[in-house]
Amino acid sequence: MLRANRAAGFDVELIEDRNVYIPQQSVVGFVEAMARAVGDTNLGLLLVPNMDVSAYGSFGRFITEADTLGDAIKRGIVALQYHSSFDNLTVTTTKEELRFGYKFALAGSRGYESVACAAAGELLSFFKAYLPDHWHPLRVELDIPTPAHTSLFEDVFKCPVIFNAPAVAVVVERHRLMAASRRTSRSIVTLEDVARDRPGGAPRNLLEIATAQIRAQLLAGDVSIEEAARTMNTSVRTLQRELRVVGADFRSLTSAVRMQRATEMLRDGTVSITNISEDLGYSSPAGFTRAFRKATGFGPREFRVKENLSAADTDGDPPERTGEL
Repeated sequence: MLRANRAAGFDVELIEDRNVYIPQQSVVGFVEAMARAVGDTNLGLLLVPNMDVSAYGSFGRFITEADTLGDAIKRGIVALQYHSSFDNLTVTTTKEELRFGYKFALAGSRGYESVACAAAGELLSFFKAYLPDHWHPLRVELDIPTPAHTSLFEDVFKCPVIFNAPAVAVVVERHRLMAASRRTSRSIVTLEDVARDRPGGAPRNLLEIATAQIRAQLLAGDVSIEEAARTMNTSVRTLQRELRVVGADFRSLTSAVRMQRATEMLRDGTVSITNISEDLGYSSPAGFTRAFRKATGFGPREFRVKENLSAADTDGDPPERTGEL
């Protein structure tokens, strides 16, 4: 896991941060590195039984707490904008069949075969939340070349598997849409809950994607344009050029993300300014103080005092102010 995380350019702990988005190239790189580390080119098949959309925070709970399978699929399509950039979920039906499909933005890239299998497992988890344990799909479709041993795939998915398909898909009987939830107790999770947990949705344009990547790198401890370009599946020169087109540059974006992180940590109140300085990669607290004052007009201590007073003001009577303030 650690080797794969390093190869992909992110720390596994970042996955636990609900507002950090991992670049899709890093996802592919992570799975590919995992396959190399364990010496199994069929790593994706090993992941299939453990994939579970309900484990994806409020996004997953919003989906699997729908009353019927059909509603869960509709919720997945609507909420995907808060979970992933440039991917697509689709549903097509015939008189007898329903095809639930997923198209990954980097389909066909190196190492994608394992991602495709894991994605099929994720789609299957939609159905497993509503259908009996003994249920199996009519077929699974994968948008990867036909492997040497197709029987391995059929053994895992418990059904026929079609290769070279236009997208990853699970095909089931159409009447299954009416299947009711198997959960005995559920909480109410709305689309607004998902939106609040993931403000703004998944990154959709270059600035948003670059900013999300810088934030992920910052939390991991080191920021570099070379690593950002690699995980965004582009070159440094191209990234610089595209940022200039939208009136930005990598250094300024990095500074802005650092200041945003700094204000979050100062508001928290439990982290020392020295530790904040170290966490954000400054050579000294004095250097951090100068950068923070230039960006906000306040020194870190002044900002923390101001924020604490503002919070106290909202709680009731204003605090007693002394001449020192």
